[in-house]
Amino acid sequence: MPATPLSIPDLAGKAVLVTGASTGIGAALALAYAAQKCKVALHYNSSQAAAEKLGMTIADKGGEVFLVQGDFSVAADVERVVEDGAQYFGRLDGLVNNAGGMLGRIPYAEQTEAHYDAVMDLNARSVLTASRKAIPWLKKQGGFIVNTSSIAARNGGGGGAGLYGSAKAFVSNVTRGMAKELIGFGIRVNAVAPGTILTPFHERYSTDEQMKGMVATIPQGRAGTAEDCVGAYLFLSSDLLSGYITGQVIEVNGGQLMP
Repeated sequence: MPATPLSIPDLAGKAVLVTGASTGIGAALALAYAAQKCKVALHYNSSQAAAEKLGMTIADKGGEVFLVQGDFSVAADVERVVEDGAQYFGRLDGLVNNAGGMLGRIPYAEQTEAHYDAVMDLNARSVLTASRKAIPWLKKQGGFIVNTSSIAARNGGGGGAGLYGSAKAFVSNVTRGMAKELIGFGIRVNAVAPGTILTPFHERYSTDEQMKGMVATIPQGRAGTAEDCVGAYLFLSSDLLSGYITGQVIEVNGGQLMP
């Protein structure tokens, strides 16, 4: 497990569900929450081997982890994953809505209704469904929701990624609306918007040429790593560090976008 830069005492003992946690940013987050002594419900869909390896890593370090599988394009699976994670630990203090994906680079002129449904169900509807299912648990003692948005939510996305960017813009605005409705119950809702991050996402959807073009627009001169994103999520999860912050979207992009 990577070394954590600091201990955040108010996170210890909290039960946190990280969706889409088998690889990439989600995997880095599962490790980071476990390092803060959180109980981690680790959701995965198709990457079972990676999830099991990650779970073993957490357990070997003395962490509490529960693996739960589900297809987040299916609402019933989303509901089951949240409920199973909360029931396993007997509580839920935090939900990280990280599951998502581009599902291919398809220009707007070539969009199909089926592609729209697939992208929106996975990236937008799942956030609503998971949050709705988590809210009764979070209301019991207060807690947090941190959503994963994207730089594409603000810049429209690269070639063929427009619909994905629009879904993430939906997530950013849901974050603001939900924050207003839930703060009265002691639930803070925020989001993190990663930029160009070296994860299986870009290995799957971006060519070397596309990656070089994106990196050329980053003032820090490199693409980010999953670990570069972790601090923002931990910050937004801690009442000690961010107790007066809600409805915000933190951009983590090396200066690629400065809103």
